[in-house]
Amino acid sequence: MVRLALAALLMSALAGVNSTVRVKSIDRGGEVDPFDAPRGTRAIVFVFTSTDCPISNRYAPEIRRLAARFAADGIIFRLIYPNPSDQPGAIREHLTAFAYGGVVQAFHDPEQTLAKFAGATVTPETAVYAGRRLLYRGRIDDRYVDLGHERPAATVHDLGDALTAIVAGQTVPHSSTQAVGCFISDFRR
Repeated sequence: MVRLALAALLMSALAGVNSTVRVKSIDRGGEVDPFDAPRGTRAIVFVFTSTDCPISNRYAPEIRRLAARFAADGIIFRLIYPNPSDQPGAIREHLTAFAYGGVVQAFHDPEQTLAKFAGATVTPETAVYAGRRLLYRGRIDDRYVDLGHERPAATVHDLGDALTAIVAGQTVPHSSTQAVGCFISDFRR
């Protein structure tokens, strides 16, 4: 009986691990737990983005490509908009303008609770979770060397490599990389 009570206590504690992380659903409205996912989801890729960050916007085709490539493997992509001034209407327009419809879900994080929880500091930056455990955080690839310095094409595909490892049941080769983009802290000003 004591073991059963301890097990119940542990389960309730674990269930509340991320209960304070809430975002606003663009599709359904209202606050939701961004970690809630359909059965069979192997990992969730949070892509921190903004309606007006040019680097984030340049990555739209790559995000769509990766989302489509890994969908059958149980990997879901969620765009997270941490800019408090990004309103739902502007986010919907952004989703349409960059052809995200049907490929990814979108959430507004105006209090930046998920951004802080994940440790995201710029847009675009990704955080990949499996079972509510962070497996990878960082850049999509190495196309941007620094602000204002872009390669013609990426030579390292960090996010794709991380997702390939997850699907294969392997350890992610590099669990963290430095993303380049628009600073999330600037959105609070």
